[in-house]
Order: sequence, then C-alpha cells, then structure tokens
Amino acid sequence: MSRLTRWWSGRSSAAKVELYTRWTFHVFAPLEVIALGGIPVSRGDDIRLDTLDTPALFLLVCVHAVLSAVLASRALDWGLGRRERPVRLAAALIALTGSATLAVLVLLRTGALADSSVVAGVAVGLVSFTLGHLSLCLPKVKHMLGTVPVAAVGVGAVVALLGIGLPEAVGFTVGILFGGTGLVGACGFSGWLLRIVWELERSRELKARLAVAEERLRFGRDLHDVMGRNLSVIALKSELAVQLARRGRAEGAVDQMTEVQRIARESQREVRDVVRGYREADLRVELEGARGVLAAAGIACAMEPGGGIELPGAVQSALGWVVREATTNVLRHGDAKQCRISLREEDGWVRLTVDNDGAPESASPAAPVTGGSGLAGLRERLAAVDGTLDAGPRRGGRFRVTARIPLRPGPAADASANGGASTDAPEAVRAQAAPAPEARSVAGGVTKEIV
Repeated sequence: MSRLTRWWSGRSSAAKVELYTRWTFHVFAPLEVIALGGIPVSRGDDIRLDTLDTPALFLLVCVHAVLSAVLASRALDWGLGRRERPVRLAAALIALTGSATLAVLVLLRTGALADSSVVAGVAVGLVSFTLGHLSLCLPKVKHMLGTVPVAAVGVGAVVALLGIGLPEAVGFTVGILFGGTGLVGACGFSGWLLRIVWELERSRELKARLAVAEERLRFGRDLHDVMGRNLSVIALKSELAVQLARRGRAEGAVDQMTEVQRIARESQREVRDVVRGYREADLRVELEGARGVLAAAGIACAMEPGGGIELPGAVQSALGWVVREATTNVLRHGDAKQCRISLREEDGWVRLTVDNDGAPESASPAAPVTGGSGLAGLRERLAAVDGTLDAGPRRGGRFRVTARIPLRPGPAADASANGGASTDAPEAVRAQAAPAPEARSVAGGVTKEIV
C-alpha cells in the first residue's frame, strides 16, 4: 500500500490529471462492450442470420471499443505535442463505424435482424462513441460540434433511403444528436483540460527559472558596477607603471603600483560589501521576495510578518537566510500549492515558521530532517546567534521549517555580526588590513624587480 501511495504522490499535479484522463478513456472500452455488446446478447433470439449471429455482433463491438481506446491514447499524445496526429487511426475508426452501421441497417431492412431496437442501440452507440473519440483529434470546438449533426443527418438519410421508415430515420437522427453531443462535449473538454493543466505546469516551472535567472542577473550587474571601473583603472595604471619602468623612471613606476595596490584593496573591500549584502539577507526584503517568487510559481503564500517586533541586525540576517533557503526548498522539492510564513515573539524568543503542503503523504513525521547542505548551513548560521532549527515533514503531507532565536543573542553572536572582531581592537584591524606573508613576499619581489 505504501508503494502505491508513493507511486501516486511522486507525480506532479499535471501528471496526476493526465493519468486520470487516460484511465477514464480506457474505462470507456469495457463500458462500450457492456453497454452495446450486451444488446445483441440479451436479444439473441431475434437474430436469425447464420453469417452474423450474436457472437459476431459482440465481437464487432469489442473491436470497435479497442480501436477507440487506442485512438484516444494516441490523440491525447498528439494534443500534448508528443506525437503526430493519428489521422490513419481515425480514418480506420470512421471506416469501421460506417461499415458496421451500414451492415446492421441492411440486415434490419432485409429482415435478418428482426428487432429494430437491437439495430438502433448498436448503430447509435457505435456512432456516438466514435464521435466522442474523434473529437480528441480535432483542434477547434466548431469542428468537434460540427461532426455531430453531419453524422446524425447522414445516418438518418441512410435509414430513409433503405426504406426502413421515416419515424425510424427521425429516431436514429435524434439519438445520435443527443448521444454524440454528450460524448463529444465530455471527451473534448477532457482533452482541452489536460492541455491546459500541462501548460500551467510548464508556465510555473518557467516562472521559477526566470526568478532564479533574474536574481543571478542582479548579482552579476551589481558586481559589474562595483568592479568595472576599478579594474579599468588598475589596468591603465599597471600599463603606465610598465612604461615608466622601461624608461628608467623607477620612482614613478613605484608610485603607480602603490596606487594600484590601494585600488585593489578598495576593490576587495567593495566586493566583500557586495557579497555581504547578498549573503546577509534583510528579513523584510526576503519576505517580500519570497512572496513574489512563490506567487510567480503558482503557490499561494500567506504572510504573518509579526509587525512591531524589534530585531537586532544579526537576528534579521539569520532569519532572512532561513526565509531564502526555505523558499528555495519549496520551489525545488515537492509539489506545494500553499505556503505560510509566520514571524512571532514568544517569551523573549522570535520564532519563524515556513510551512507548505508539498511533502509526500508517505513521509514519516517521526524524525526531523538532518541531511542537506542547505539546512546544515542554516543551522550553522543560527548557532552563531544562539538559535535552533527544526525541519521535517508533518501530518497531512506538510513540511515545516521552524527557526527560534533569542531576541538578546550572546557575545558570540554579536562578534559574528561584526565580522568576527571588535571595532576597537587595533591589533585585529592591523592584522586584517595587512597582507598575508605570501602576499608581502610577492609584492616585495615584484617591487624589487621593477626597481
């Protein structure tokens, strides 16, 4: 049972709708056999033709049902763009239906089939089922609906021309009009609905990819704006220093390289600022970003931002990262339809909860999720501010991520927020500003070579 549950829950919403639609058309085959094949079986005493007895009529209905089911499967694939339109298969079904209908009408006219209700049931049923399955091969609604009156009038005209009787001709026409319209509407709507569901699925995936691509472009644009000018200046001053060195003006070359060194350090600081602005996320910005990204992916997002809660900078940064990572997991994993993000204050602690309904129903809520580099990174960030992280599936196919951080983090958290060193520690500042031993030796070697 659990394997069957995983087999179903592991599919996307569009795949589930497609599976349901296909099996609906597969069920049409036994229904047609039972409904139409049962007519000659139950009225077999009225069939007195040796060459076309009751088993022959029943076999004819079975062949028609199987051919219709195959056509429906191929037509659904064509509607989803997976194969060409099954024109030959549709033509074969039309030929089989026309030949079978004409045969039973001729047998009725010649008296081989004594009961007209048998002929009416078989003929109207075959034509109606054929019209329903043919609607899956037609691209426009007017073409689908136009086939019904054409077939109804055609069968009625054949009945009248064979001299069976005008009331019988009207009865055949009305029966095909009602039965064909009902099956054409049901089959055509099912095919259209399946195409729309898959189109929405592809649109949601495309929007999610576009959101990720937009974020990458933003980061690349910020990095280009920061580094473009400085790298151009470094290239020009380095070239100038080379020219001065070749001309024997060593002092000028040293001055230019000193300026290059200053610009390089400034660029390094600016790059760190850009990366820090990207990695140390602002909670308010991340909440709005999560709402927009989830909405673009077709996921309803409910927010409880916890207005009025004053949070330190380190706490905001850590919670912002939780929102970002949890939102990413909602988009990448599962098949969520709803997501709720809440921020609350509880007894000196702030609690952030991200809950969605995209977890498989077969997932066990017994133990929290511990694997994954993303969650491990979140636990490290929260540990720096004395926080904790709990993530795992819940009952009802839900997945919940809960982060708890004290509103007054300890000294370690404050140090982490300040970059790991106090601002009034000159030795630490000098150590950070001074280049590494390898850098000093390389710089000295280059300077000595230029001089």
